[in-house]
Amino acid sequence: MTLTVTILGSSGSYATVDNPCSGYLIRSQSATVLLDCGPGTLGPLQEHINLADLSAVVTTHCHPDHWLELPVLRNIFCYFMPRPALPVYGTAETDAMHRALTVSARPEVFEWTTINDQSTFTVGDQHWSFTRSDHPVETLAPLVDVDGRRFCFTSDTGPGWSFSGIDPTVDLALVDASHLKEYEGQGIPHMSARQAGERARAGGVKRLVLTHLVPGSDLAAHRAEAELAYGGPVEVAVPGMTFALDPTH
Repeated sequence: MTLTVTILGSSGSYATVDNPCSGYLIRSQSATVLLDCGPGTLGPLQEHINLADLSAVVTTHCHPDHWLELPVLRNIFCYFMPRPALPVYGTAETDAMHRALTVSARPEVFEWTTINDQSTFTVGDQHWSFTRSDHPVETLAPLVDVDGRRFCFTSDTGPGWSFSGIDPTVDLALVDASHLKEYEGQGIPHMSARQAGERARAGGVKRLVLTHLVPGSDLAAHRAEAELAYGGPVEVAVPGMTFALDPTH
């Protein structure tokens, strides 16, 4: 079965009028997983699936632009589409923040599992593992393997992260490219488009997609800068785009 990755939102740090914050739909034959659920992502999510069909939610870190729809999703499954024990995976910090927004009298609908960079788990036919990104809070970069096809999302990361610890080759990578090279060296905890392309090339990534661009960014400039470093075509994540990875056999 084909592994698909659909962009729900890719705006860095805050939503724009036409682009929600971070959110990606990961689908395969036996699993439908929401990867990050930043503000504004539940609307476009429902353009692609029935919410009742969600298999799990994975959140990468505690910054609100990556998880703040969780309390809303919880209300949906508590009051409008009752269902128990939806698996949700995230860091301890994300769990603490989410619980701080939860009214304790409500019935629990999430089955929370705290994860770190040593965690692995399986959702249907999707095998998930993680590396630690270069970010001020604990942030996890997921690697999803389905039938030999491999997708990686760097989440938010500075230039201290690379694909060096990931083997074999990644087929599709969504890489933080928040800014351009002119802002390198200014302590921004995100990569530039140049750094994203450089690391993807060094890691042998087969297909590179830039994400988490700061609102107002020049998409063409980001693409050109990344392509020069990557040595091949690069795409920029835009809501509604779907990338498909066919099985290896």
